[in-house]
Amino acid sequence: MTQHRFYRTPQPTSPARMRRRVAGWSLAWAAAVFVGAALPPGPAFAQSASSETLERRVKAAFLYKFLGYADFPAAAFADSGSPVTIGVVGSDEMAAELARVVAGRQVRGRPIIVRTLREGEPSQVHLLFVAGSDSARAARILRAAPPAPLPVTECELGLQHGSVINFRIIEERVRFDVSLDSAERNNVKLSSRLLTVANRVVKGNS
Repeated sequence: MTQHRFYRTPQPTSPARMRRRVAGWSLAWAAAVFVGAALPPGPAFAQSASSETLERRVKAAFLYKFLGYADFPAAAFADSGSPVTIGVVGSDEMAAELARVVAGRQVRGRPIIVRTLREGEPSQVHLLFVAGSDSARAARILRAAPPAPLPVTECELGLQHGSVINFRIIEERVRFDVSLDSAERNNVKLSSRLLTVANRVVKGNS
């Protein structure tokens, strides 16, 4: 376990400068979604050699923002000073990116800890992110892991297998679906502002 804007007349832009510009855009993009601000056009994932890096940065920003729009049950914390813990299974790179995003930040007065977990490793966390597009593997991990109030996946059948939030790529942008049934089952309340910006909110057989 490890703890861890903008269209102008075209001008030549170095790869390093573009990467810095995109890194800042990623977190700002996710934040803008949640406050309802207009989004500036961003680079298309499919057109970049570092598409996986860009996608990971945006998802990490979203994962951090999810914490502020989820009301965890009081029993999920030992006391008022206990940290909010994010567990990441299947991607050391995502754990490292998340650690960078949350460094020095708090959620409702609580510090944030990021843990890199191995499949089958027992650990109590508040948000569990299961990386990877393999739905069967995600289902296996979710079944075996200690119950987390806010499990998040990025596979086709994530919601069916019990995740509360599932990332999707739609028109080269990171979006997410939400299962209200899973949220209720885990006794976690999601803000209406989060539901408003979701790609799809699933309830019952909808």
